[in-house]
Amino acid sequence: MVGLDGLPDLGGVVSRVVATAQNGLEVLRFGGLETGTEPAPFAIVETHKMFRLRRYFPNEPSTGPNIVLVPPMMVSANVYDVTEHNGAVSILHRNGITPWVVDFGSPDTEEGGMERNLADHVVAISRAIDLIVEATGRDIHLAGYSQGGMFAYQTAAYRRSKGIASLITFGSPVDVLAALPLGLPAGLVAPAAEFLAERSFVRNLWVRDWMARTGFQLLDPVKTVRSRIDFLRRLHDREALLPREDQRRFLEADGWVAWSGPAIAELLRQFVAHNRMVSGGFVINGDLVSLTEITCPILAFVGEADDIGQPAAVRGIVRAAPDAEVYESTLPVGHFGLVVGSSAGQHTWPTTSDWVNWLSANGTRPELISEMSLVEPGHGGGVSLSSRITHGVGSVADAGTAASRELLTLVNSLQRTSRAVASESVRTVPRLLRLGQIQSGTRISLSKLMAENTKKHGDSELFLFENRVLTHAQVDTRINNVVAGLIDCGVRPGQHIGVLMDTRPSALVVVAALARLGAVSVLLAADADVREMMRLADSSVIVTDPTNLDLASAASDRVLVLGGGSGDSRAIDGVDGRTIIDMEQIDPDEVDLPTWYRPDPGLAGDLAFILFSRARGKLVPWPVTNHRFAMSAFGAASAAALSDRDTVYCLPPLHHASGLLTTLGATVVGRSRIALSNGIDPETFATEVQRYGVTVVSYTWSMLGDVVRDPRFRINQHNPIRLFMGSGMSAGLWEDVCASFPRARILEFFATADGSAILANVSGDKLSSVGRPLPETNPVEVAAYDIANDRLLIDDSGFVRRAEVGEPGLLLAKARHKFDTNGTVLRDVFTSRDRWEVSGHLFVRDADGDLYFLGATDRVVRTEAGLAFIPPITHALSRMQGVDRVVAYGVGEPGHQLLVAALTLCPDAKPESLTVTQLRIALGEFPAEIRPHLIRVVDEIPHSASYRPLSTVFAAEGLPKPGPRIWYRDEEGRYRRYTKTIADKLDWSGSSVDDALG
Repeated sequence: MVGLDGLPDLGGVVSRVVATAQNGLEVLRFGGLETGTEPAPFAIVETHKMFRLRRYFPNEPSTGPNIVLVPPMMVSANVYDVTEHNGAVSILHRNGITPWVVDFGSPDTEEGGMERNLADHVVAISRAIDLIVEATGRDIHLAGYSQGGMFAYQTAAYRRSKGIASLITFGSPVDVLAALPLGLPAGLVAPAAEFLAERSFVRNLWVRDWMARTGFQLLDPVKTVRSRIDFLRRLHDREALLPREDQRRFLEADGWVAWSGPAIAELLRQFVAHNRMVSGGFVINGDLVSLTEITCPILAFVGEADDIGQPAAVRGIVRAAPDAEVYESTLPVGHFGLVVGSSAGQHTWPTTSDWVNWLSANGTRPELISEMSLVEPGHGGGVSLSSRITHGVGSVADAGTAASRELLTLVNSLQRTSRAVASESVRTVPRLLRLGQIQSGTRISLSKLMAENTKKHGDSELFLFENRVLTHAQVDTRINNVVAGLIDCGVRPGQHIGVLMDTRPSALVVVAALARLGAVSVLLAADADVREMMRLADSSVIVTDPTNLDLASAASDRVLVLGGGSGDSRAIDGVDGRTIIDMEQIDPDEVDLPTWYRPDPGLAGDLAFILFSRARGKLVPWPVTNHRFAMSAFGAASAAALSDRDTVYCLPPLHHASGLLTTLGATVVGRSRIALSNGIDPETFATEVQRYGVTVVSYTWSMLGDVVRDPRFRINQHNPIRLFMGSGMSAGLWEDVCASFPRARILEFFATADGSAILANVSGDKLSSVGRPLPETNPVEVAAYDIANDRLLIDDSGFVRRAEVGEPGLLLAKARHKFDTNGTVLRDVFTSRDRWEVSGHLFVRDADGDLYFLGATDRVVRTEAGLAFIPPITHALSRMQGVDRVVAYGVGEPGHQLLVAALTLCPDAKPESLTVTQLRIALGEFPAEIRPHLIRVVDEIPHSASYRPLSTVFAAEGLPKPGPRIWYRDEEGRYRRYTKTIADKLDWSGSSVDDALG
């Protein structure tokens, strides 16, 4: 400041100094400058423990639409009224909309505030909506800023959009891990968030208001410092500062509130570590919730320089809510600028008003919105460093562009590396090390593994069923109660106890309780001979549920009933306290536990379970030791890379190895959540996958065909499923599942009946292969084998010869532990003093070392032209278009058998769609003489409880009669209609069947 003669204007300098001192003193005394502005008027219309509901402009009639504004937890509810004229509530009101604000207060000043969790906030918002809808008689528009928008999404899903006309969010992330603040890699942040969430000190910790303010400012330190310097430089010019003073005071002091520890822990666990906003399956007030259940229109405001609600994370709502119309409006601002400031006053709130009025039929579609485009995960990224510099520094952004690109490249590289390390090492290595250290005297069992999980993660969810949630701690309590009931009923350690129950939480609890007691679970199948299974397992007591009570009572004189509810409404016929006992009526607190009871006494060499398989048409018991169980459980968990971020949908019955070992066992080892279903239904499947947040689906045999091949089946293509794991899936169904779930892979397991060999197609890229042995399970070899004469082939050295690539042979598993060897063991097989268990199954190995199943030795069809293996034939036929299930079987005496294949068509396939050309092409890889002699289309192929297609009924019929849906093979391998005339010409009893067919 200079005078006309070029000398300093001393009067002006003095005035500036005085003004600076006066304004500075006012700031020091009162925290800011007095602006003279008044907050918008509001009235508290409802006071609740969790919130106070504000209605703005209460003295004016509400004739237009209503909007409910939700603040984030750490920001004051006044965020919607920071400036007098550009504040949200004022602009909305001027556009004929009645604003309501949910004020959570500050937890550190509210009664019980430090115990609040995220669900409390969602339930409170839902309650506020009910109050407004009841008072006004119309649906509301629900809006939220930052985490308040996350609350809005969660509330809409929790309510299934009831009473909500639309959702409006401002910088609210959905796919949280898609783009994190400061470019942090998800591979590091997710495990760190899980680690912190599990620590009890986090729940007792709370973020104070000044900590929240400081954290927000540190996200953009350049802008924070620049703003403060600019304020000091203009401190003499009161008129220049006043327009932004309310906003500055809000950011620097008034706008922040505390954050409770339980809410922090839940945010870290559910929505950062597990990213369940996008995957589904988060828990609100005990209910399972998914954003897929949002059906109302959505408008999301996106800040191009927003480093908290980054664009990629915000746009995750498109994938998370596929049934909603989703729009966006983009601003060149940061996180706070979306709702406060000049851009918000000119863009955000006028556009919000236009949106509300448009949907209320009082306006036209806003010009500043567009349909939100789909951004695949991992594409589109977050806010770059250069964007943040541009927003924070402005004119100096160009100078830092090159450096920002280099830094961003480094961050992306770090993210890829950390993700690989986290997924491969952190989970897999400890499991395999533990598995390798198991000895015969090692204490290990299903119940011990569950007890370890409860000790470390008791508050985490374990079972999901019928929209209910049970935590590890709740399940552990139930297990101990059932143990008390079993002891009261006279069950002792080592006793073989039948379990005949549907796949429900109570069934899994019973199996775990028997393990905790030290008894042996005999897993019974309702579709088999229960009495015979009980005899073979040397068992006399059955634990059952009310559904299977009649079947259990017919097979045993002592039945214990569990599950199905309790209390006066529970009615079970036949309960007499001796033959049939209702365990739900036993008070566990009244049971005196005997001195011999020791929880989880099972050793690795102890018998834990008895399953059943069939050999030569007869039931055969399959004893499973704790070590065998651990091999399957740890191996499957490692192969599937299961973690606590997975939810496994358990579809197989518990009596099947896939249900017990590779589902229940693997999920317990992986600390994953277990989701159970009432049945296989396409609509239920699609709903529960999203509601539970299912990432892994377990299956057996043709089970998934009832889902993906049903014409009613529809599912969000952005569903969270990453893996299907199970056994027995046909090649055709494999292809259909991959087509329906292109982002998922299939992990096919194979386990021998004695559990000595456990194989898995871990890569998932070889159709119908069962892969190789799981790490730390028994090594296997395919031995050269004379199938016709049932003997191993010896080489010149006198040892058994290993089968060549492509040569069918007998699978042998190395017997490394004597304590759990159940089958035939051969010694000195390939080398001196080696020990190998005989599996009874035939395999062939390809050039890469992967194995393919050819069937059991007693299931080979012996025709006059040679040996025919059933699995390769059924796999080939299953791949034909329109074919559903396939079985193949032999008819006649061995050496003169005919190979017959029966198949069914998919529900939407027409019978005439199957042609002889298709049959020949499908079987083209097989020599003509070993293709099926007859192929027939049948209306139905029966299946077992585990969905294994059964051929026994057809085999018992013998040769099928001629008809329009049956073909025979000629001498060249072509197929022709099998008519009565052709049948009369064929000599089925001749010495050469193939010549007769020709």
